[in-house]
Amino acid sequence: MKLPFKFKSNPQAFRASLYITFTAFALDFIFKLFYNTNPVNEVTYLLTFIYFFILFLIIRLTLEIFIRTYIKNEEERRSEINILKDQENYRREFLGNISHELKTPLFTIQGYILTLVDGGALKDKKVREKYLRRAAKGVDRIISIVKDLDLITQFESGIKTVDRSEFNIFDLVDNVFDLLEFESEKNNISLKLENNNNSLIYVNADQERILQVLTNLIVNSIKYGSDNGYTKVIVEDFNKEKVIVRIIDNGEGIEEEHIPRLFERFYRIDKNRSRKKGGSGLGLSIVKHIIEAHNEQIFVKSEIGAGTEFSFTLSKPKF
Repeated sequence: MKLPFKFKSNPQAFRASLYITFTAFALDFIFKLFYNTNPVNEVTYLLTFIYFFILFLIIRLTLEIFIRTYIKNEEERRSEINILKDQENYRREFLGNISHELKTPLFTIQGYILTLVDGGALKDKKVREKYLRRAAKGVDRIISIVKDLDLITQFESGIKTVDRSEFNIFDLVDNVFDLLEFESEKNNISLKLENNNNSLIYVNADQERILQVLTNLIVNSIKYGSDNGYTKVIVEDFNKEKVIVRIIDNGEGIEEEHIPRLFERFYRIDKNRSRKKGGSGLGLSIVKHIIEAHNEQIFVKSEIGAGTEFSFTLSKPKF
């Protein structure tokens, strides 16, 4: 029978077991020395040795179990405390971010509306229309943030599910390129789809949601790309059951310390620069939730000055 511990695996418990056993032995020896009238022989010594050896094992095992249980409980308690601290820090940071994201368009709307209410721009039709258009843009930004948050919440709660169908992934990429052609030309970024054999690759996924994933990833790539740069999409076999879609650019890249937090809500590498580029700050978080809802994986690798690659897996159809 293998014991559940090594005798010297915990030196403190080992010493404590020895101290207790020797104390019991000393007390037993003194008691027998003064009060025992029975003759002492070799059998008595042997039985006494066996008795105290068994006593040592029982004490040793009891202490080991107690210490390990205590340490385990203590570690679990510390782990729970750390989780609660992390959650509190995340909650505080999230509330701060969302308040900042909403505060900017709200103050913009308030400024233009108050100017119109005060009558300063009511008489000038051009100024009035300009202020109303800018206020409308602020409203659109708030609506966009609220819609994105609602979508993430629905995915997290399981309300929003994926509606799978079979479709050619290259056709979907072409659709995204058509939608973003103006944006890419404005930023001087060329869009490339690598399909040398003009092959058809079918996947089994929610076409509308994967369109959203591709759009968010390619829009990010365009926004933070280099002048005269490119955004390239490659679709390859990942294994027998899945393909991998890779979105690669030669942009400015992302520092390694930021990569673990890229998919957090409102997380921005450079807050000032990112807000100037626009967006709700929820795009990558939505991407992650959609991919996870498909039970797929998403990967990121980047190098400063060399570019970034986002990639995700999709299931092949089962014929």
